[in-house]
Amino acid sequence: MLGRMPDRSLNVTTIELAPMYALCPETIDDWWEVEALYDLCFAPGREALSSYRLRDDVPAVSGLSMVARDSDGILAGAIRFWPVRVGDVPSLLLGPVAVHPTRQGEGLGGQLIEASLNVPEAAAWDRVMLVGDAPYYKRFGFERLEGVVMPPPTNPARVLGRALRSGAWDGVVGAVRRFAH
Repeated sequence: MLGRMPDRSLNVTTIELAPMYALCPETIDDWWEVEALYDLCFAPGREALSSYRLRDDVPAVSGLSMVARDSDGILAGAIRFWPVRVGDVPSLLLGPVAVHPTRQGEGLGGQLIEASLNVPEAAAWDRVMLVGDAPYYKRFGFERLEGVVMPPPTNPARVLGRALRSGAWDGVVGAVRRFAH
């Protein structure tokens, strides 16, 4: 559902990730543990980035923001999605995605990206964007978005998108703005 925090009442099937992780929707009970993972994985001051201004007071997309846990229930990775508008067109903003340093190099980040974009909740969206390293995200179908402008200071070469439906980015241009109903 768009525009609210995930809650425990969601009846969602856990997705098994190879070889030893389970992917589940993030719940309110996961929030601070996920924040601690992001603090561990990203530089201090991460919340000063322009993408965070797009997230201020806007809940993550319920059912798409996920956590990966090992068989002992220990958090190994997390991914969040946020609603934004490109011009007047609704879009998903992917990020952050993080994998605990002791679990990096196992392909878990890629599994988080692909699995989360293939859950039924993703079917409500036509497009997803992120700010990131093009050579890395190209393997997941992300390409540079021409004419899509993130708030400064964002390097335009790092503004990437993936169509979840064929042609979903065709003709979509403009400033990326906070989502409002």
